[in-house]
Amino acid sequence: MKKFVVGLVVLLVAAVVVFFTIVPVVVDSRMNTVVSTTIPAVSPQASALHRTLFVADLHADELLWGRDLLLRVDRGHVDLPRLQEAKVALQVFSAVTKTPRDMNYDRNTGETDNIALLALAQRWPGETRASLRARATYQAEKLQDAILRAGGAITLITSRDTLLAFAQRRGGDPMQVGALLAIEGLHALDGTLENVDVLFAHGYRMMGLTHFFDNEVAGSAHGVTHGGLTALGRQVVSRMEQLGIIVDLAHASTQTVQEVLAMATRPVVVSHTGVAAVCPGPRNLTDEQLRAIAANGGLIGIGYWDGAVCKPTVGNIVKAITHAVRVMGVQHVGLGSDFDGATETPWDTRGVIVITHALLEAGMSADDVSRVMGGNTLDFLLRTLPPATPTR
Repeated sequence: MKKFVVGLVVLLVAAVVVFFTIVPVVVDSRMNTVVSTTIPAVSPQASALHRTLFVADLHADELLWGRDLLLRVDRGHVDLPRLQEAKVALQVFSAVTKTPRDMNYDRNTGETDNIALLALAQRWPGETRASLRARATYQAEKLQDAILRAGGAITLITSRDTLLAFAQRRGGDPMQVGALLAIEGLHALDGTLENVDVLFAHGYRMMGLTHFFDNEVAGSAHGVTHGGLTALGRQVVSRMEQLGIIVDLAHASTQTVQEVLAMATRPVVVSHTGVAAVCPGPRNLTDEQLRAIAANGGLIGIGYWDGAVCKPTVGNIVKAITHAVRVMGVQHVGLGSDFDGATETPWDTRGVIVITHALLEAGMSADDVSRVMGGNTLDFLLRTLPPATPTR
């Protein structure tokens, strides 16, 4: 009996060790993949141009995973060393707080919670088990801890002032990276308007209203109702605009997009998307929506994964970009990779130079390439971020 008990204890200890150390790595490795680890060669012209660009990416979910942002790893898509190697100037880091089981693009409810088990396996604080807001604040603190340990290599962008100062510093030091906090879905408010201010105080400056299911704020493109803004949602959008938080319409239903654009007094963003004319599907924007977002002064980020471009190739990414440019005008188009968003992409962030090369090969001028690769995002953020970082 004693041997049996000892054996059972050993098995339980082994199971706990596997759950907390191996399982998160395996899940991360299987969900965030690349078509190829080899970055294709680019032309000397593309290489020279890329070194001069302010490259910006509007969406990555690296904070969800149990990695140290400062360390290069052999899985996933984004970390500081790879961002520096890629000459990425600005990365938007988005917090994911809840996703449904069997997630799909057509119909999901919010009854199940994939993130709960992942958070437990990665040893997130106890309060994140019951509160989605706590999951968001934890991910913000995780980024801020990395910034403190980075020795000045990462700057948290919270205002026009911090962005301008960062851009000036980076002109003399291209190894510096700017980071902006975003949220994927305002179920992270836990149904309370006051939590907009709480998340703003934690550094969030871009907020997606919905993710893969309808919430207390708005209808999702992948939810059940496909409805628009709720009464709370209208209050939330108004409060976001008052604070200078950018409204992100990625994953929003058609009705939500229409209703937000009808009430918006500030430009909106669609941080990671495709275009329906190139890759049909509920995830991607129609030409009518593209024109409406351009009329609002907004910006879209073209993604790299199959849901955005059907097959994750640089050719398909360029097709989506060039179509959006023709419909909206070049000043409204940027990059929104969806790196580390449980996606397969052509390459990790080191491959962004291939887009520079491919856009030049497609006949885009160097000035327009500069805009799409990040210049538009820089201009957009300088127009839409609050003027100064508030004191806490």
